[in-house]
Amino acid sequence: MKDIIAINNILSAEEKREFVLFLKKKNRRGDAKNIDLYKYIDIGKTDELDIRLYGKPARNSYHALCKRLQDNLIDFIAEKSFSSETSEEMQIMKQLLASRIFFEHKLVKPAVKLLDKAERSAIELDLYTILSEIYQTKIQYAHLHPGEDFDDIERKAIRNQQLQERELKLNIAYALIKQKLHSSPENIETLIHNAFESYGITLDEALTYKSLYQLFQILATSAELKSDYASVIPYAKRIYTIVDKKQTQADKHLYYHIAILHLMAVVGFRNKDFESSTYFVSRMEAEMVKQQQTYYRLFRHDLVLLKALNLNYTGNATEALNLLSGIKDPSPQIVLAHVMCLFQQREFIEGWRTVSKLHHSDKFYEKKCGFIWVVQRNIIELLLLIELDRLSLVLSRLKSIERKLFPRLRAMGEERAIAFLKLVKLYYEDPEVVASAKFREKVENAFVWKEARQEDVFVMSFYAWLKSKMEGSDVYEVTLGLVNIQ
Repeated sequence: MKDIIAINNILSAEEKREFVLFLKKKNRRGDAKNIDLYKYIDIGKTDELDIRLYGKPARNSYHALCKRLQDNLIDFIAEKSFSSETSEEMQIMKQLLASRIFFEHKLVKPAVKLLDKAERSAIELDLYTILSEIYQTKIQYAHLHPGEDFDDIERKAIRNQQLQERELKLNIAYALIKQKLHSSPENIETLIHNAFESYGITLDEALTYKSLYQLFQILATSAELKSDYASVIPYAKRIYTIVDKKQTQADKHLYYHIAILHLMAVVGFRNKDFESSTYFVSRMEAEMVKQQQTYYRLFRHDLVLLKALNLNYTGNATEALNLLSGIKDPSPQIVLAHVMCLFQQREFIEGWRTVSKLHHSDKFYEKKCGFIWVVQRNIIELLLLIELDRLSLVLSRLKSIERKLFPRLRAMGEERAIAFLKLVKLYYEDPEVVASAKFREKVENAFVWKEARQEDVFVMSFYAWLKSKMEGSDVYEVTLGLVNIQ
């Protein structure tokens, strides 16, 4: 049941309707209960489902039905993926398979022609695994094509094997870095350098777009875990310099290129370099419309989120809110950004209505959005409840945060988040305390601030609320003042 719910959660409303039609086409019996089961699960009615479906306890039949429904969900997602796949990688695979069929039927000329075409495309895209299959096919059927230069095929196959081995080493190095990110005291640049050195890897133009993207992912993960995007700027710029030199290959690796531009825009935003972030967002959007907008849907939420955040933090809150409220099927990240913008405009009731759309558990959202996002969600909900003066809910939420989040925040070294929440609790217990010198002293002692330009934009946003209470100022104006310190 948990797996069915998890799989179903990745489907959009339109895809869910398509899945019901998919089940109707597959059903041979008119009394099949798989659609009823799916609809119950989709609306969250999961208690005593065997009785709902069969009118009596029938656990064995129910479990068998669940198994078939899960299999159908997997089939639907797989079929939809294949039917909508337009990437060159899939085209190459089709060419490879077709050439093998031609060889089996002794249609040597079209087989060789198709295989050569697949090889050229795979080389352009650095698809070493597929190239390995291509060369094995060429070797297997070389006896049918005496004119083929066997020595040349052998050299290419061995060279490709070396490149494949390098890619494997890169993947092992990335896995090692990711594993150490959560526990290593080293800075990210040292961590990457040591891992690369261990496997004889050099940061240069020989790295593929995919490899460069993986490096960016590691930087972003490190920055997110430590709330320190400033520390990754030098390395991010160094990697992007290599990406920039590979512009002629960008269209061949469009997905990775868009993803890299997105991560550069995120790094710019989190470091309050809104000009740089906006530049990369525009570059990202220009790439998204290429190749019949193949990747537009995949990146559209990321695009809207960054556009809105850059607008909001450059004083264009109304435009940001219009953009965020116009999304019909918002991601959790967009919902939370919308809530934050509403909060900064003192739209507390609407903010609470909006945050209530995030009806899943913290555990669910941690898997989907990460632990830091869960912390941010809990903080913004707490601040909304305080502004709405819902006493019983505030107290229960504070206890829940202390019990569930504090131990992990301490383990991560996020003492500032704990200090902030303790100060929030003091304020709620006695709102007048914020005007006292004692409270100001507590704030100063609780926060160890980095240089203004290096401080994370979201950390400053939450602190802005506390500062606005101490000064009796508008929270949005205080926020803009803090994040735009030069």
